[in-house]
Amino acid sequence: MLLWPLTGNAQTAKNKTKAAPASPEIAEKQADLGELRSRIEGLRKDLNASEESKADAGDRLRESERQISRLQRELHDLGEQRGRLQKQLQNLEQQSKELTSTLGQQQSQLEKLLYKQYLRGTPDSLQLLLNGDDPNQMARDLHYLSAIALTRTELMGEISATLDKKKALAADAKERANELKDVEAQQQERHGDLQKQREDRKALYAQVSDKVNAQRKEIGNLQQNEKRLTDLIDRLSKILAAQAAQAAQAARAAEAARAAEAARLAEAARHKEKEKEREKTRPRPSDDEKETPRPPPVSEPPRAKPVEAENRYEPAASDGSFARQKGNLRLPVRGTVAGRFGSPRDGGGTWRGLFIKAGVGSDVKAVANGRVVFAEWMRGFGNLLIVDHGDSYLSIYGNNDSLLKQVGQAVKGGETLATVGNSGGNPDSGLYFEIRHQGQPIDPMKWASLK
Repeated sequence: MLLWPLTGNAQTAKNKTKAAPASPEIAEKQADLGELRSRIEGLRKDLNASEESKADAGDRLRESERQISRLQRELHDLGEQRGRLQKQLQNLEQQSKELTSTLGQQQSQLEKLLYKQYLRGTPDSLQLLLNGDDPNQMARDLHYLSAIALTRTELMGEISATLDKKKALAADAKERANELKDVEAQQQERHGDLQKQREDRKALYAQVSDKVNAQRKEIGNLQQNEKRLTDLIDRLSKILAAQAAQAAQAARAAEAARAAEAARLAEAARHKEKEKEREKTRPRPSDDEKETPRPPPVSEPPRAKPVEAENRYEPAASDGSFARQKGNLRLPVRGTVAGRFGSPRDGGGTWRGLFIKAGVGSDVKAVANGRVVFAEWMRGFGNLLIVDHGDSYLSIYGNNDSLLKQVGQAVKGGETLATVGNSGGNPDSGLYFEIRHQGQPIDPMKWASLK
């Protein structure tokens, strides 16, 4: 049997939900997230302002690759929204089927009641009495007919309620279908924009490819890119360390407030227990005593210390779980490990991470739980994404075709962050991957297993 109260006017509930104000905790989280994004946006602008004045051929691809990433992210979000709407429509269709079945049962019951009432007719109690019928039988018949009439009334009310629910359900389904239609139209539009942007990038890359390859082979060019990334990591680390300190201070204040409250409650309990013991040992006055017993002295309970509001949101805190996963991580993308940590690379220097060759569009997944702290195009690394795992551990994902997450978003191990590409002027399609601890690159293969 369908639980009707759960399938009432869904639109009304939705409107109430929309109208409800955000809770203080949610508002606090949003403010903290806004502060993080603002500080990282300022960092991004500072880095762009400090770029070398020498023109880089790869920079001509910057806006095109940024647009490709944005359009891919919008398509990804629209795809998730479409999936949710399709699931909602399936649920609404199932509820509609259940309501139809319930309505059929109610109408069948009503038909039976009407038939029984038709067979009995509508007797006049005075006429039955004058006919000399058995009074007891007459009373039973009247009671039976009264029960049928009451049941019929209740059943009519249930049928009316069921019809109202079906009407509300149909309106809700129509609205979800319209939303789905709008989403599909937006998807089609984004697909067209993305195709055009890819064609523009392809044409532009054909124009600058020779210059891009030449600049990649210039002595010191690679070192400059690596220095740029290191500067970014250092400044990000300072931002995250400052947030961690703020979170730790708030946590200590909250813990102190909880301890003070616990001490106050314990003291009040001890005081109450002492009062009970004194009451037990106090001598009782005899019946002959005329003196009115004095009430026991009431001592003023200790005043509670002011309790500060507790902040449960710790954006930079970590339980250290990332460090415990050493040797058990999986690389973020399936493919061939072409460049290994510490080995020489073209253009001078050595690899400070891994380059994993993979097809364009392959999913890039987070290696562990964390939070996105950078998601932007950067010279030499293209569409770059950085995840903070806590305890000064960062994972870095470069040369992506698109970035599907934005700064401040929490991610789980195995969750898709981006898609593989060759942004940043990289001739090969694949992912550049690093792990850093306290700003220093460490060998990912000592943390990840290929078996």
